[in-house]
Amino acid sequence: MNDRVRELIDTRLREKGMSRADLARAIGKTPQTVTRALNGNEGGGSVPPLWAAILEALDLRLTVEPGQGTGEEGK
Repeated sequence: MNDRVRELIDTRLREKGMSRADLARAIGKTPQTVTRALNGNEGGGSVPPLWAAILEALDLRLTVEPGQGTGEEGK
């Protein structure tokens, strides 16, 4: 994932009053795994090379948008 996606995820966590540990529990991962992914560390949530190549070849970008819900579900 790129820096902008990570930034948007951190913003969304703050909006929902969630910590990275809360997110880790919600998705069944360790807090360390989530931190690596959101910090952009080696092996931390990168797009698999095949998908990165497909997106690049088609000039597509992944985006993050809030869902249709009320925003209260994570609290």
